[in-house]
Amino acid sequence: MSQSKIVEVAAAVLQRPDGSFLLAQRPVDKIWAGYWEFPGGKVEPGETPRDALLRELREELGITVQTAYPWLTHVFTYPHATVRLNFFRVTAWGGEPHPHEGQQFAWQYPGRASVEPVLPANAPILRALELPDLYAISNAAELGVEPFLARLKTRLDAGLRLVQLREKDLSRNELRELALRVATLTHACGAKLLLNGDVALAQEVGAAGVQLTSTQLAELKERPAIDWCAASCHNAEELRRAESLGCDFALLSPVLPTRSHPGAQHLGWAGFAVIVAGTSIPVYALGGLVEDDMRVAWQHGAHGIALLRQAWVS
Repeated sequence: MSQSKIVEVAAAVLQRPDGSFLLAQRPVDKIWAGYWEFPGGKVEPGETPRDALLRELREELGITVQTAYPWLTHVFTYPHATVRLNFFRVTAWGGEPHPHEGQQFAWQYPGRASVEPVLPANAPILRALELPDLYAISNAAELGVEPFLARLKTRLDAGLRLVQLREKDLSRNELRELALRVATLTHACGAKLLLNGDVALAQEVGAAGVQLTSTQLAELKERPAIDWCAASCHNAEELRRAESLGCDFALLSPVLPTRSHPGAQHLGWAGFAVIVAGTSIPVYALGGLVEDDMRVAWQHGAHGIALLRQAWVS
């Protein structure tokens, strides 16, 4: 097969309400037999990736897809071919998956996949699945430090698992003190904490990562040496830059009008969808949103939503 030809593939992340997802083992009569992968298959001539997804899951698993959201696109070169994997998150289907091709199935949990070996192309997808749907951005400046910490504790207890500490008006010492307190709370419940723009402080307080500003994104030559690295983006060029730098995920804003920038230009959901189409990293929608916007965000290709003031509404 010509190495210049890209094989289009539709792939499904079947997700149950408890967060588990389905992996399938490749049958003995196929290349890479015994490796685990996300269900799916080649896009046939005349098909869209969504059409192929519906057909493949019907043929391969015996299920009828009811709800599928566009998600990530990952290009990977194997010795025999280069594939473009068009991933969808499938959250509702009719029927119970069963092996039409004699393959084994296994339900796995984010961050705790126990089957191996997994196809090499799927490693970044497994990492992306560790990210929750909601990303909360701190607002101690308006709430006050103690009220903010109290609301953070409440949200963490209720299941919040991804937090960005972004407090531009604090001195370095004040920010460090707050970061240590926030890190203590997030560590206690297994949540990820990212610090806005300060890699050194993130490393010092034991945060999981850093949220790069758009200025940092433009200036950096390589990805910071930290576990999780995200980027703040406002257009397609910045999002492509975040991908090339090796960021784990991105924020894209503003989607809707915001209180902090009334009258400013915003992307709208249609504009957001155009920019994120084909992206290889998860993207959170930010700007003028509420938690009830989660489903519409998924429909337009977002991994989830990021909230600032709305994250701390009591």
